[in-house]
Formats: sequence, C-alpha cells, structure tokens
Amino acid sequence: MRKQGARSRTVVAVLTAALLGVAGCDAVGGDSAGPTRKAKPSPKPTPAWDSSPASMAAVGDSITRGFDACGILKDCPDVSWATGGSTQVDSLAVRLLGRAKAAERSWNYAVSGARMADLSGQMAQAAARTPGLVTVMVGANDACRDSTAAMTSVSDFRSGFEDALSVLRKQAPKAQVYVASVPNLKRLWSEGRANPLGKQVWKLGVCPSMLADADALDAAATERRDTVQDRVEAYNSVLKEVCAEDGHCRYDGGAVYDYRFGTDQLSHWDWFHPSVNGQARLAEIAYRKVRSVS
Repeated sequence: MRKQGARSRTVVAVLTAALLGVAGCDAVGGDSAGPTRKAKPSPKPTPAWDSSPASMAAVGDSITRGFDACGILKDCPDVSWATGGSTQVDSLAVRLLGRAKAAERSWNYAVSGARMADLSGQMAQAAARTPGLVTVMVGANDACRDSTAAMTSVSDFRSGFEDALSVLRKQAPKAQVYVASVPNLKRLWSEGRANPLGKQVWKLGVCPSMLADADALDAAATERRDTVQDRVEAYNSVLKEVCAEDGHCRYDGGAVYDYRFGTDQLSHWDWFHPSVNGQARLAEIAYRKVRSVS
C-alpha cells in the first residue's frame, strides 16, 4: 500500500506540472487553440505631392482666360495666370515648366462664362492630355447671376465638382489638381464702385446679383450682396471638402478669396475681372501653393 501511494503521488505531480505548463502556454498565447485576432490594415499613405509637374492643363472660367485684361469684352489667354506666356505675368506654367516647355506642355480649356456645370466637359479635354497638374478656378459665374434666386445651389455645385473630378480620374488617375478659391465678390464691388466708369460698365450686366445698383446701400441691397457673399463662402467650403477627399488634390486654403484685390489688380475695362497685374498676383499665389511641401 505504501509503494502504490508513492506512485499515485508521482502521477499526480506529473499531471499537475503538465497542466500548469499548458496553462502557462495559453497565458502567453503560445499554442492556444482559441480564436486569433486579425491585424487591422494599415491606412493607405497619402500620395506625395509633386511640386514640379512635367505638364499642366487649366480649366475654369473667364478669369483663367484673361478676359478684359488686354481689351474690352475679349479673352486674352496670353496673360492668363495659369498658362499665359506674357512676361508681365509669369504664369504658373512658365514658373513650373520654363517658358519654352510651357508653350508646348500646357493647355488652357477654360471658357469665359463657364459655371460648375460646364467643368466636367472641360475636365474631359484636360484628361485627354494626361497632364501632371490641372488647375481649377470656377464658381464666380455660379454666384454672378441675374438674381440671387438664380445662383447655383450649393448641392448642385458640389455634385458638379465631384463629377468633374470623377471624369478626370477615369483617364488621368494620378493627375494632381490645384483648386483656387472663388474670389471675394463683395470686395470687388467695394473696390470697383469707387470708379464712375466701372459702375457704368457694370450696368451692362456684369455680375448683377452683386453689382447691380452699385451705390444702393439700403437694407434690400445689403441683404442681396450678403446673400451672394454667403453663397461664395459656401462654394469655397465645397471646394475644400471635395478636394480633401481626393488624394491628389490641393485646395488653396482660401488664398484667392482672402487676397485684397485693389484697383491696380482690377481690369480698367470692367473693374471686375483681374487686370494684367491681378493675373500676376494669381500666378504668384498658385505657384506658392503648388510648390509648398505641405
């Protein structure tokens, strides 16, 4: 009976040690047969911004066409802030590509009078070139309507911009996009209304939602201009938000909207569109934003 008890104690000790060993393995996750946790996928890195693209295309409206910068009621693409060849402006294309390459490797598909609804068509033309960079400046004409009621809705503006980027991505998925903010139209009214000639030209139908009855300061006129200004700010929020969803898009952070255009930067034909000097300032802003590391 004594020998059998000793053997029993030995067996119990061995089994106990074995059980403790198994428990120890489970505690550190060794050979446990329990469920394993899947590692969370790493977030996709943001594509690096190329501050020296080899080609570029421009889309947008009359500002990018240099309208009224060289003469009355006509485009002057040579002084365009985006793609112009004028030495007075040193466009973004010239600054990025050099004068010779800019003439061969930059294209301007902007159209005077264009609104956001027209951007997809322009973007398709730009995408066909598979450019390294596409510049976008649009929205002023969406706010500059015959009345505030006729302005493009914020939702339509958003869907139009999303569609335009989608068109680009189908053919040029890696093209970078620089998006300029819509200018501060109320400031343009404030600056231009000091010129009697400018106010006469405005009567021909230049941005009536903002510029009609330029000297009127009554409650109705003030409310009308504030409504336009609020819409412009809403458009800029859309440009910022939609651009942020595209890894290859960079918004100017409101730099064009914030720029304090003075009379030297306004066309002396209509006191509304940028002058040659104003185009040069837009080129400076764009170059600074495109070349920025962050």
